[in-house]
Amino acid sequence: MLVLSWLEPLLNTAFFTVCRAHGDAARSECNMYCLDCNGDAFCFYCRSSKHKSHQVIQIRRSSYHDVVRVSEIQKFLDISGVQTYVINSARVLFLNERPQPKAGKGVAHICEICGRSLLDPFRFCSLGCKLVGIKRNGDASFTLEAKNEVEMGRDIEGISRRGISSSSSSRELEEELREGSKQDIYPPTPPPPPSNTRRRKGIPHRAPFGS
Repeated sequence: MLVLSWLEPLLNTAFFTVCRAHGDAARSECNMYCLDCNGDAFCFYCRSSKHKSHQVIQIRRSSYHDVVRVSEIQKFLDISGVQTYVINSARVLFLNERPQPKAGKGVAHICEICGRSLLDPFRFCSLGCKLVGIKRNGDASFTLEAKNEVEMGRDIEGISRRGISSSSSSRELEEELREGSKQDIYPPTPPPPPSNTRRRKGIPHRAPFGS
């Protein structure tokens, strides 16, 4: 089972509280999380002063639930299998399961953990549900190294398959080149030109004059 050390603390962190150090500032809500420090959430001003060179992600809100942009989180972990959504022109995913009614009958796709209906054929509705799925079944991972190994294996398999087809294609191409060279050396005899001569009509026979 491969789970990143900062993931569970991230999922258990309370965001969008007022920063104690910068409570009077305009951007004092704690919506940042540092993957290096692995501590509490902090605000924009804390990031500038304490986490300048650290790996930081920003948490956003959608219908009072915490989300993170795919473009940010996919740099640090494998999000495959988690349902994504487009909100405010940005693709995001939810951090945790949302306490809403579960899927009813006739729903094509549901979360394997909480049973929530999904828009697309994904396995999980959130990062939290994927974490539970990893702990329960161990058939998924959050680490990019494992994802890269799987993709590399697929690439190698694809290359080997393409290599087999390429070798057969190269043999076919070689045969075509040989046939082409023979045709160049021994060009086919051109067909005779179409005859433009017309057949001459026979001598007309006049009907005999009446007596």
